Amino acid sequence: MLARFLFQVSQMSQQKARYRANGFTFKQFFVAHDRCAMKVGTDGVLLGAWAPPPAGGSVLDIGCGSGLIALMLAQRCTAEVMIEGVELDQDAASQAQENAAASPWAGRIQIEQGDIIHWSQHCNRRYALIVSNPPYFAPGSDCASPQRASARYTGGLTHQVLLECAQRLIEPDGLFCVILPLEAGNNLVALAEQQGWALRRRTDIADKPSRPQNRVMVALSLQPGERQHDSMTIRAEEGHYSRTHCELTRDFYLHR
Repeated sequence: MLARFLFQVSQMSQQKARYRANGFTFKQFFVAHDRCAMKVGTDGVLLGAWAPPPAGGSVLDIGCGSGLIALMLAQRCTAEVMIEGVELDQDAASQAQENAAASPWAGRIQIEQGDIIHWSQHCNRRYALIVSNPPYFAPGSDCASPQRASARYTGGLTHQVLLECAQRLIEPDGLFCVILPLEAGNNLVALAEQQGWALRRRTDIADKPSRPQNRVMVALSLQPGERQHDSMTIRAEEGHYSRTHCELTRDFYLHR
């Protein structure tokens, strides 16, 4: 009995050692986020698991924060695909650089600090996939810090400007994927179609089957083509994660 108890204590200690207080532990990498205004969250994980990885070329994460989505896409893409991230906030960009350097894909991920509006005007590369978990609130109530306000509020990076940046940077047949609250996502799609984008894929998301859909992931392209539309719930009514959510994220969360 004592030996079994000591074994269980050892297993629990080893499990706890896998978790660090300043971030989030995934199956193949760790994301520190204590210097980032926006922490690792459901939206970023969903987009990182959902966006279609390109067979070649490069990937760009606009407003990469801690580097979460860039890391997820590095795990999902083949070794030939390079991943880049651009982040306005200096602390977040520095932490994303550290997260990338500590990951198994350090040689394939490059994080730069800068304003995507100016950065896109001087970048001569084009990307097969661009992803963004962008600001989505119009400027309003005060946040705890200017960094959090920049991450939450559209400010200078309106959705129109974001689309213009993506249009300058994307390959002719590339995809631009974002996750947004439902109303903001609908508005972005309408604006994108006015600017010549085509909606190629859409997934509407609800927290539970009994609750209304409250966010959406969309994939836009400058080339018209087949349009896919589906939906998912994050949890079942009983509270556990839905089968769809588990299948989407099983390569990342430890307990899937």
